[in-house]
Amino acid sequence: MDKKELIHMVYRGPHAGSASTVRIFRRGIEQSPYAEKWVTDDTMYSVYAGRLSAVGTDQDDPLDKYWKLRRNIMLYDIPERPIEIRGKDAVRLLEKAFTRRISDLKVWRARYGIICAPHGGLVMDGVLIRLAEDHFWYVEANGDTAKWFLALSDGMSVSISDPKSRVLQVQGPNSLKFLDAVAPGQMPENFGYFHAGMFDIGGQSVVVSRTGWTGELGIEIYGHAQLDHSALWDYLFKIGKDFELERSGSASLGLRRIEAGILDYQSDIDLTMTPYAAGLGDFVDLSKDDFVGRHALEQADKSRRLYGYVSEGAMVSSGLEIFEGRARVGATKSSGWSPTLKKGIGYVVFDHPAGEDDDWLGKTLAFCDSNGERCDCVIVNPPFFDNEKKIPRGLSNGGLS
Repeated sequence: MDKKELIHMVYRGPHAGSASTVRIFRRGIEQSPYAEKWVTDDTMYSVYAGRLSAVGTDQDDPLDKYWKLRRNIMLYDIPERPIEIRGKDAVRLLEKAFTRRISDLKVWRARYGIICAPHGGLVMDGVLIRLAEDHFWYVEANGDTAKWFLALSDGMSVSISDPKSRVLQVQGPNSLKFLDAVAPGQMPENFGYFHAGMFDIGGQSVVVSRTGWTGELGIEIYGHAQLDHSALWDYLFKIGKDFELERSGSASLGLRRIEAGILDYQSDIDLTMTPYAAGLGDFVDLSKDDFVGRHALEQADKSRRLYGYVSEGAMVSSGLEIFEGRARVGATKSSGWSPTLKKGIGYVVFDHPAGEDDDWLGKTLAFCDSNGERCDCVIVNPPFFDNEKKIPRGLSNGGLS
């Protein structure tokens, strides 16, 4: 057995917040093509979309990386998996699959899109990028949407394939300055939020989008099967010296994405929830032609069950029961300490919607934190700050000096 096939992986135990590391044989799980640039014997991983995702090492300081992300830039080697949809019936397939309209998406634009099952439950969420009239990439979260597309494409002239793309995210307030440095003179004048384009970076053509998973100004760089990944990495860090570019594991990214109100498929939302229950009803267009789940969503309860919660000083975690008085009413999902707000924050999914004349929003409820202490929490609407998304649009620095 090759020692390179053995990895230390983060295991989440049955109790809220508990975690340990175990050694596993990684065969069948994809390693990053950039791994040789950062992997160590101490690297800890999780598995996301069938790929290894580096959480960090025992020596990493997620808080230090978090502030460098917020004040400068940070690079993340991301396991998200793009799916290629191509052919004359590509739009027809995507209109059938997605709950919002696709035909009006312009070439070299991106759009957040969700996919539902016939019963209305969430199959996947992600970002769809239109590369040509009949050519799209869907950057899915933690799932296997390619098989879903294949099942829906029966009788259509369309191909579903894996472009073998690995994503590098460069996030932070100086990310567009960094892009201009690595691809001088190539950035369009109006390279706006959720725009995309083809760029020559270090002599190699790559797709770049103005998207990310942090709620900060940022870009994503999409590799492909023929890419010299080592050369791209070296070039980015060569130019990045002037920006003090560093790489971080997912721990610092995770802190920021919760603050930004970004949901994670399987951790926060899943097949048991409708878009309305998840607070994603704005991404369902019942006026468009038939799509999978449309009938169920027309009949579905439109009440929301997923909210945010804020607690002063509590050791928050996922899997904590939320109480109203002595009655359990829900449980926490992704949670963490917000370095910006200096409070415990996270998501809560209630067991049932509030009554017709009531609302969970603004209520003060209780839970037992990771230390077993009973704590109060206030129910809020995520995101936890920057409600208008001015930071990723480049319209605000988030109050940072």
